[in-house]
Formats: sequence, C-alpha cells, structure tokens
Amino acid sequence: MSGYIHASREGDPVHTVRTIGRLAQMIIELRDEYVARPRPDLLVQIDQRVTDLIALQDELRARMADAAQSHQE
Repeated sequence: MSGYIHASREGDPVHTVRTIGRLAQMIIELRDEYVARPRPDLLVQIDQRVTDLIALQDELRARMADAAQSHQE
C-alpha cells in the first residue's frame, strides 16, 4: 500500500468512515488509559465518543443512501 491518500469531499462516505476510524482509535486509547488508571472523567470521555459514533452511524446511513441513489441515476 502506498502512502498516498485519496482526497475526499465533506459529503463523501469516505470522510465519515475515516472519522469513525479516528473515534474508534480514540476509544481504544481511552480504554487503555482507563484500565491502567480508572477515573470517572475517562468514563465520561468514553461515553461521549460512543455518542459521537452513534451520530456518525446515522450520517453513514444517509451517505450510503445518497450513494446508492447516485449510482441508480
């Protein structure tokens, strides 16, 4: 795999998928931090990232529907 990254438009599903990946990585890092040193503020941060993921699921579904419709036209 080359180091080249394709540019994506804001409305492109690729943008949403990349954001989901970044949030997933953040959750993993917060998990590791919480396991090493459990703190209530980390739980709040994990909860917020999960909420963000739920919102991105809705966004991804909308982008999938738009992409499917564009391919039919």
